[in-house]
Amino acid sequence: MRPPIIGITTQTLEAVPDQLPRCWIMSQRYVQVLTAAGAVPWVIPLLQGDEETLRAIYERLDGLFLPGGVDIDPAAYDEPRTELCGRTDPARDWTELLFTRWALSDRKPVLAVCRGAQLLNVAVGGSLYQDVGAQHPDAIKHDHFPVAGRRRDELAHEVRIAPESWLRQLLGTDTIAVNSMHHQGIARLAPGLVPVATSPDGLIEGVEGALVREHFLVGVQWHPEDMVDVDPRMRRLFDAFIEAARGN
Repeated sequence: MRPPIIGITTQTLEAVPDQLPRCWIMSQRYVQVLTAAGAVPWVIPLLQGDEETLRAIYERLDGLFLPGGVDIDPAAYDEPRTELCGRTDPARDWTELLFTRWALSDRKPVLAVCRGAQLLNVAVGGSLYQDVGAQHPDAIKHDHFPVAGRRRDELAHEVRIAPESWLRQLLGTDTIAVNSMHHQGIARLAPGLVPVATSPDGLIEGVEGALVREHFLVGVQWHPEDMVDVDPRMRRLFDAFIEAARGN
């Protein structure tokens, strides 16, 4: 059986004068972890407006991976932008929403992390906190960004996992310590998604599709790709995703 092809979306890097033109970029870590799980990665360019080319790419994919990155523009969930929202990437929003809706329609496996979990929620009708610390009641600190010597695998807080969830069955635990590198988060949960992990302040940190055992659709707010070496259970997310893509 051939290895499944997994699409990984990218992000825009603005031009560096006298050094680089505008580029599409994405962390190598996602590619490395997915490849180690048995995938053939396909890095997706942000060809905003060119649905024909993007559809040709999509048709060759067995699964879609939505990675972390910059903020999602509030226009995507019909809210006005405030000063709380950081840098956005309109071409990325447009491309990811397009691919996600195609994948949902065709029941292609989707695994989403951090921004990706937020994008998944927006794609099916949910909304976001533009800044969790300012907008979510009794928020704990979520923005443990890797600065001043912090590591990306630093465990920031625990999440509680819903007892009957697929995620609970996969990870084999009711609580798990995770890293945390975000300042936006899920506010209004979209119809069709089930909340399956929450942080101590009640913020939704994990979602599944209502029929996850028939259609692999999972989003987590943490970065499991950076945790696979400190908590091997995180590899199970990628292994299960690739296994679902094999059968697609």
